[in-house]
Amino acid sequence: MAIVTQPASGQPAQEPSLLHPGLLACIATAALAGLLFGFDTAVISGTTESLRAQYGLSDVWLGVTVSSALWGTLVGALGAGIPGDRYGSRNTLRVLALFYVAGGLGCGLAWSWESLVFFRVIAGLAVGGSSVLAPVYIAEISPPAKRGRLVASFQFMVIFGILAAYLSNAIIASAGLGAEDWRWKFGVSAVPALLFLLLLLRIPNSPRWLVARGRIAEAVQALTQVGIDEAAAERQTEEIGATLAVRTERSKLSWRGHRKPILLAIMVAGFNQLSGINALLYYLNDIFAHAGGRLSPDVQAVIIGVVNAVFTALGMALIDRVGRRTLLLVGSIGMASCLILAGLAMGQILPGWMVLPALIGFIAFFAPSTGAVIWVYISEVFPTSVRGRGSAVGASTHWGLDAVIAATFPAVAAISVSLPFYFFAAMMLVQFIVVLSYFPETKGVSLEEMERKLGVVRDGSRAADQ
Repeated sequence: MAIVTQPASGQPAQEPSLLHPGLLACIATAALAGLLFGFDTAVISGTTESLRAQYGLSDVWLGVTVSSALWGTLVGALGAGIPGDRYGSRNTLRVLALFYVAGGLGCGLAWSWESLVFFRVIAGLAVGGSSVLAPVYIAEISPPAKRGRLVASFQFMVIFGILAAYLSNAIIASAGLGAEDWRWKFGVSAVPALLFLLLLLRIPNSPRWLVARGRIAEAVQALTQVGIDEAAAERQTEEIGATLAVRTERSKLSWRGHRKPILLAIMVAGFNQLSGINALLYYLNDIFAHAGGRLSPDVQAVIIGVVNAVFTALGMALIDRVGRRTLLLVGSIGMASCLILAGLAMGQILPGWMVLPALIGFIAFFAPSTGAVIWVYISEVFPTSVRGRGSAVGASTHWGLDAVIAATFPAVAAISVSLPFYFFAAMMLVQFIVVLSYFPETKGVSLEEMERKLGVVRDGSRAADQ
């Protein structure tokens, strides 16, 4: 939960400048977790053929190798809340930074297939945990009026990390390092991971977590470090303490009390993966190698990464203007159309060169729609008291489906190279119908009104069930 905006005295709370060095340091450090998130999940795309040759992997075992990190990601996302609440987001992120370093170095130095998978799981634990805790830290340290833009910086850095992975893969592939260049592709991620760890040593704990632990003086110091004067910082810690004091057992997440938010979180996260986005990104080089074309698979992957970054920025600009529901609806039709074209091209019904423009179109529709909407929507539909646990429901759905789809993609594509594309297109048509008939628009709706709109139980004899 974020810092309260209105002190008890009725005076407006001071809003620090976005250019304040302390605030910039905190936001940039936490957002760096997003870059590592994107890099570690996308770097595998440039190593699949090398790993297949190095370890003699079949389609099934290649799928197991690619998805191994994602099972770690699922566990990390599910398990991050408890240590995050107990030890604080910043302190837990320090441990996860060590996991990032170990994962990158371990994969680069892997002495067997089993050791490679082990260290990919370690990296996955870091990705899953930081995908939950880094946005929480940003929200809790940010000035309320600027919170949305600052939290969105994490999502943009995820996309930037994906692009960085593609660029890194292309540069290393062109360096002539031989059959084991995949070690360098994995190992280079340890450099930003080490930087992340060092920066985490210089930023404060979340003021809200400090107040919850009774460390009021440290909370005041943390607020002053990000640009709040001491008097205003003391008022804000008082307000945070008052808010925490009135919490009751109604903060329990339950199916009875939060049925519709839970369903919405599961569906928006599930359809995000059923678009095929991560499977396509993981196997991008393989897809382009099959399709052929004048450009190398690495160069085509970089093009996709640039398009992803540009259109993610567009989505961030549009999400508060045209609304979440509208973006999902438009994106569903656009993605389905592009996926059908890609499937026809992969099956040689259309020319193979059309795979690249079809996937560019797919990314152009994905990034500003479900790509931009997923984490925002999940955070909006749950009441504040259960938002963290509700977000974990959405995150675990996202990572669980990601792992299953990534693991099965090579085997399904071996049956028919076009089949996965047609399946993903069908899912986007289903998403259009579900969003049109079931999803409410959350743009401009207060969180209190949202609870009433979604039928969240909060009063009377049923309140205790929450």
